[in-house]
Amino acid sequence: MKNKRVFLFHEGNASMRELLGGKGADLAEMTKAGLPVPYGFTITTASCRDYYTHLGHIPLTLIEEIRTALRSLEQTSNKRFGDPLNPLLLAVRSGAVTSMPGMMDTILNLGLTDETVEGFALATGDRRFALECYARFIQMYGHVAMDIENNAFSKILQQVNLESEAEHIGQLPIEKLEELISKYKQMILHRAKKSIPQNVEDQLIDAVRAIFRSWSNPRAKVYRKVHKIPEDQGTAVSVQEMIFGNRDETSGTGVLFTRDPSTGGNEMLGEYLPAAQGEEVVSGTRTPFGITYLKQTMPSVYEQLHEAASLLEELYGDIQDIEFTIEKGQLYILQTRNARRTAQAAMKAAVDYAEEGIITKEEALIRIEPEHLNQLLHQSIKVREEDEIIASGLPASPGAVSGQLVFDAETAESWASLGKRVILVRRETTPQDIHGVIAAEGLLTLRGGMTSHAAVVARGMGTPCVCGCEELELREDTKELICSNQIFREGDVISIDGGTGKVYAGEIELREPEISEELTRMLDWADEVKRMKVFANSDHPHEVRLARKWGAEGIGLCRTEHMFLSPSRLPLVQRVIVAGSNQERQEALQRLLPVQQSDFAEIFMEMDGLPVTIRLLDPPLHEFLPKLEVLEGRREHLKMITLDGDTDELEKVDRVIQKVKELKESNPMLGQRGARLGIVFPEIYDMQIEAIFRAALQCIHQGIKVMPEIMIPLIGHANELSVLRKLVDEVAEQVLREERIHCPYRVGTMIEVPRAALTASQIAEHADFFSFGTNDLTQMTLGYSRDDAERKFLNHYVEQKILPANPFEVLDQEGVGELIRIALEQGRSLKPELAAGICGEHAGERDSIFFFHNAGLDYISCSPYRVPFARIAAAQAQIQASNITKTSQGENKVSTTA
Repeated sequence: MKNKRVFLFHEGNASMRELLGGKGADLAEMTKAGLPVPYGFTITTASCRDYYTHLGHIPLTLIEEIRTALRSLEQTSNKRFGDPLNPLLLAVRSGAVTSMPGMMDTILNLGLTDETVEGFALATGDRRFALECYARFIQMYGHVAMDIENNAFSKILQQVNLESEAEHIGQLPIEKLEELISKYKQMILHRAKKSIPQNVEDQLIDAVRAIFRSWSNPRAKVYRKVHKIPEDQGTAVSVQEMIFGNRDETSGTGVLFTRDPSTGGNEMLGEYLPAAQGEEVVSGTRTPFGITYLKQTMPSVYEQLHEAASLLEELYGDIQDIEFTIEKGQLYILQTRNARRTAQAAMKAAVDYAEEGIITKEEALIRIEPEHLNQLLHQSIKVREEDEIIASGLPASPGAVSGQLVFDAETAESWASLGKRVILVRRETTPQDIHGVIAAEGLLTLRGGMTSHAAVVARGMGTPCVCGCEELELREDTKELICSNQIFREGDVISIDGGTGKVYAGEIELREPEISEELTRMLDWADEVKRMKVFANSDHPHEVRLARKWGAEGIGLCRTEHMFLSPSRLPLVQRVIVAGSNQERQEALQRLLPVQQSDFAEIFMEMDGLPVTIRLLDPPLHEFLPKLEVLEGRREHLKMITLDGDTDELEKVDRVIQKVKELKESNPMLGQRGARLGIVFPEIYDMQIEAIFRAALQCIHQGIKVMPEIMIPLIGHANELSVLRKLVDEVAEQVLREERIHCPYRVGTMIEVPRAALTASQIAEHADFFSFGTNDLTQMTLGYSRDDAERKFLNHYVEQKILPANPFEVLDQEGVGELIRIALEQGRSLKPELAAGICGEHAGERDSIFFFHNAGLDYISCSPYRVPFARIAAAQAQIQASNITKTSQGENKVSTTA
């Protein structure tokens, strides 16, 4: 069993997902549940990895296992693979561990040859049908196994269809199908210099090899990179008895969602295409009927499908994406998987399942993908009478966007790299368009339905998408989009609303999103579960209001330097910097003090009793002054226009130039900033501290509870914090003593220098809390300047797997994370109750949040817009930790698959 590489469906189960892939594991589960699944077997992901390890070689031991599994399939089906009189035909499909819709390959009708097609025609009594299947097989095998581009087959088919006045292959008569097959064969021989094998075992092994190979095709690589799917997973291969949705008018194929994948509404949503095979639905080459068509035409089959959908939804406890085929009135389930759904649908469904008792609240929380929460907050169109609707299609992925039209993936990618907002318009998208879909702000297709490639991928990425806009005409040769009498050319602006399916001319006004009832419920559940508090990084009163709206429990970082950057305040700061004497600087600081006090008072009022962490001035002073080249240009201009004796303005500019030169640093990140600035210019910190406590007094007088926390930035040595802590305490005592009012406060530091982490026990003597500034800590630990690294080499490092991820996006747990652990251990060895949090950008990234939870941090602080995300992720971290504990104690573990 250990080295087994091929499993019959009844031999597998859901726990074998890593080995059988998602599709193989789900086929095994459905078989065990008694659902009508075409029988077959799965070749494991380990076989795929071996294929790459052995440079494309498929060993004889694997081939022999496949032969053994085929014999079992022959016995079950009463057909024989390659039999000229009663041939067994196969569907060969990829199936990765993580769903990658449309990214890898499938071959249907495998087992047809010049000989077996005649036996198949006799067995079915329908030569036209047999030839159609053969033509489909030749096209798919030629493309997938022989690397001939699909377009070559499409051109031949289009010409034959045109000659026959047929819309698709299913309408071609026998003689035209024979002609199509002949032309396909000639083209393959011309391009590949060989023919399709007439030995069916060769066909199967070549198909398995081709599907293994498709794991590394460009579109699959792009998809894995975007969705952070491990490169070493590999794909399994599922081999099933072929079921023919193109058999006759009582046959067909379709895709069904057990609930609406856009809204989460509790109603089946799907599409059905009679007399067709599955690739015609998912590719979008034909626009299908709604699932109600099946209900009207075959009500008993529809009822069977409804019962199967309900059973699968209860089995998996999530919205299911089901592929099914009907052959001569008999229903078969080909695949089920957790549906790619919008954040709104995922949220609503999870809440509904929990309230219906299908899953627990914890299971509902754990399956929400926090990254999708920003999809839930999509903009929508604010409808106005003057907005011109030019077309309507299917609302495939919600959200509204305006952008410039582009008609191919390459242009979309190129224009997006220049900062342009583009909407990609295609007749139908194919997996080869994935790079353009990723680059585009929105997606519009003329064909395809809610389950087409475009719709599925767009929903997964949160990209607004409208599909099936058949009233539009696309002229790809002239790059024009035609609607009635209007012509839209490449670069013209249109707008789409993926929530309604409407397409608008020009740019439209958008409405900001609102928190849904389901999101509110889920966030309430998260707050009941999570251990870590979630704070926000907010620098202005309006940001604080937003943070409170999203549920922030405090302000974890208020960067005071950001308060100085408005046009009205910057001159005051510049006067402080260029002051020629201490008295002049003090006068400038006194003018700045009420400005700071006013801001702090507003923030305290907004938070009303919740903690507010204020970081004293951090950046070097030269950042507040104009660039030297700008000043020198100003100086030359003044010299040209200044009259004799009128030199005041010129002297001011000269003073600023001199100050800029004095403050210039070779490496500002490591220069006179943070605590170093406060020690050299204590009067600046003195003013800020006074402003904080005067604002506190102002609020206390109004009955508002205040919890100020003063943070000293960039401490590298305990003596620095000792000096500055003393300054804080002295100023606080002086201000509070004036009115004999008690105001509890805390003083802490931002740990962002490696030495501070390594000597945290010494620093903790003077600190009430630690706040880890992981942005700078990452820079200093790795020795990377963030701006330079991201611009020049980080992408190469990630692509070449030198680094697992961008360390400024995902915490470097082995390096930076270890420093955090050391600092916490040392700090709490001295002060067991030492509060600790994180205020770097990693506070908004899921894997990093899990690390912070496990490390024992008390809070995370992120941007206001990331607060809902962080609340969910913090709850998931708690649930995961609890599940690990339960598992170690022998209890059942809740699935953490999101």
